[in-house]
Amino acid sequence: MNNNDYKLEVYGLANIKSAKKRILVTETRAARNKAIRSEVKTSIKKVEAAVAANDKEAAKAALTVAISTIESASSKGIYHKNNSARKVSRLTKLVNGLA
Repeated sequence: MNNNDYKLEVYGLANIKSAKKRILVTETRAARNKAIRSEVKTSIKKVEAAVAANDKEAAKAALTVAISTIESASSKGIYHKNNSARKVSRLTKLVNGLA
């Protein structure tokens, strides 16, 4: 199924031009948001894995990357600012808890 077939299928659902566009734009944005959320989850898991391995240096490096991806997602409107602050806070607390 190529992209043109998909557009024809979507156009079969909606009758109004603006509704057709909204369907396509929503799909595009949802795919982008899903990819960014996945990237955030992966970076969080890397921090948690480094903490579980008790590797402070790797955890700090992973934390820096995780904070960057979380803040980036927040600035794009994918996460609310309080949600991103909570994620960063919990990860920082985990890493700082390593002895």
